[in-house]
Amino acid sequence: MTILPPGLLENELVATSAEFDQMIKSGELIESRREMTPEYLRELKHTLIVSGDTELISAPAYYLAAKRAPSINAFMTGIAIIQDELAHAHIAYHILEELGEEQEKLIFSRDPKSFRYPYAFDVPLDSWTELVVANGFYDQAGFCLLGDIHDKCSYGPWKRGLNKVMLEENFHLRNGRTWMKRISAAGGAAKDELQRAVDWMFPLSVEWFGLPDDKKMHSTQLEYRLKGLTNDQLRQWWLSTVVPYCEQIGVAVPAHKATRDGNDVWELDYPFPCEFDAEAKRWDFKQPITWDDVLARWRARGPRNAEMVAMFQEEFHNFRNTHRKES
Repeated sequence: MTILPPGLLENELVATSAEFDQMIKSGELIESRREMTPEYLRELKHTLIVSGDTELISAPAYYLAAKRAPSINAFMTGIAIIQDELAHAHIAYHILEELGEEQEKLIFSRDPKSFRYPYAFDVPLDSWTELVVANGFYDQAGFCLLGDIHDKCSYGPWKRGLNKVMLEENFHLRNGRTWMKRISAAGGAAKDELQRAVDWMFPLSVEWFGLPDDKKMHSTQLEYRLKGLTNDQLRQWWLSTVVPYCEQIGVAVPAHKATRDGNDVWELDYPFPCEFDAEAKRWDFKQPITWDDVLARWRARGPRNAEMVAMFQEEFHNFRNTHRKES
C-alpha cells in the first residue's frame, strides 16, 4: 500500500509501509516527507513542537531573571544564552515549516495554554541565582533529552540541526555550574538563597521528563527512532549528573544513589509525585498526589504562562501593524 503524507501531490512518489519499516529497522536516515508514513510525520512534528516551544519560552523566562544580573558581564552572558535559545527554537520551527506547518502561526497565533513545554518554565525565575540554577538544572534536562535525540534520531535534518544546539547547550551548563559553585563557596545569605532555589527547582526538573514508564501508554517515539531512551532512563541520566555535582559543591538535594538488582540507581527521597504550590514555590513532600493531579496542573499551566507568551506575541503583532501603516 502506498502511503501519502499530508501536503504531497498524488503524482509524487512515496514510500510503502514495507519500505518505511525497513528504513527504520536498518538505521537509515529519513530525509523527506516522501519517505514517511502519516503516523511518523505526526510523531516527528510533535517532537519538534515540544522542542521549539521549550527553547522559545526559555527566552522570556531567562530574560526576566537576567535583568537582575550582578554585573554587566553576567548580564551579557545571560543575553548570549537567550540568543542561543531563540536560535534553537528557530531550527525546530524552520524544520516544521519544511514539513508543512506555518511557522508564524505556530509562534504568534496559538493560545498560551497550547504551547508544549515543561511546566517548570511557568514558574517565575525572580533572581540571578534562580537563573543560574535553571542553567544547571533545566538546561541539563534539555541536554539529556536533545542529546538522546541527536544520538538516535531517524530524521536527518533534525539530527544535523542538533549539532549546533548540543554545542551551545554546553555553554549554558557551564554558566550554571560555574555560578552555582561560586555562590555556594561564598556561603552565608548567598548560599542560603541558592539552597532555596534548588529546593523548589530540583523536583520540577525531575518532573521534566514526563510520566514514569509504567504510566506511559505508548512508545511510538522509540519505535520510530525519534528518541532512544525511555522517560525513566532519561530521568536517571539527569540525576546521575546533577546529584553528584550538587553534593560536590555542598548543596543538598533530595536524592541518593542506591543499588538495585546489582545496578547503581538514583532514588528520590520524597514521594513522586507530590504536591507543589507554584505561587509560593514550595513542595509538600508529606502530601503525595496522583499523576492525574500532575497532568491537571500541567494542562492548567503555571503563573507566568500567559505573560511570557504575550511578550513575544504582542511585540510581533505591534511590529506587523506598524509595518502595515508605514507601507
